[in-house]
Amino acid sequence: MPKQTEALEHQHIVRAFDEELSRLTGAIVEMGGLAERQVADAVRALAERDVELAAKVIETDRRIDDLEESIDQDAIKLLALRQPMAIDLRMIAMALKITNDLERMSDYAVSIAKRSQRLSEHPELRPIQQLPRIGQSCLSMVKDVLDAYVERDADKATAVWHRDSEVDELYTSLFRELVTYMLEDPRTISSCIDVLFIAKNLERIADHATNIAEKIVFIKHGTQINRPRHEVE
Repeated sequence: MPKQTEALEHQHIVRAFDEELSRLTGAIVEMGGLAERQVADAVRALAERDVELAAKVIETDRRIDDLEESIDQDAIKLLALRQPMAIDLRMIAMALKITNDLERMSDYAVSIAKRSQRLSEHPELRPIQQLPRIGQSCLSMVKDVLDAYVERDADKATAVWHRDSEVDELYTSLFRELVTYMLEDPRTISSCIDVLFIAKNLERIADHATNIAEKIVFIKHGTQINRPRHEVE
């Protein structure tokens, strides 16, 4: 085969592979956008006691699950057929893990929506007013980590990783307030438990944003940042 022909074939293969990687990234961004919207709508449904919006959050879960399955199949096919190396290998391998994090975010948003529907049937509790603040912190982390993924920005991802402790502190503060609230008025225990689970769901969403941040750094540099924060700092 003439060298010119071989070069053209190589260029075609490289171009096709680049297009496949671009489609994979695009699908993950789409999935991330849906998950981010789910979390935002779940938080708004809770704050506004909007049961219809909560129902829409629950309905979106199926679309997230379908995207996860499709992306995973595409990533496995790329690994098998293209045998990528270096950053391309890391990007495809991490796609399998990132979709899992996004799917879990979606599940937590659904859980928040279901509990917000139940809470809407009861008088509003004072501690629930802290949840939008936790929700906004989580949403900010999710949005920024998705931007970092699109931009392949390891510094932005690391900044998101460091912000997880802020959400942890907000959750701990609310937990203590809820315990006091239940001790003072046992009639609120059922609703307080729902609020506590919602807060925990938000804290876990932040954890998954942190997980994605770690994977972005690994894609970019091939190194990990999942050491205890005090060691990094």
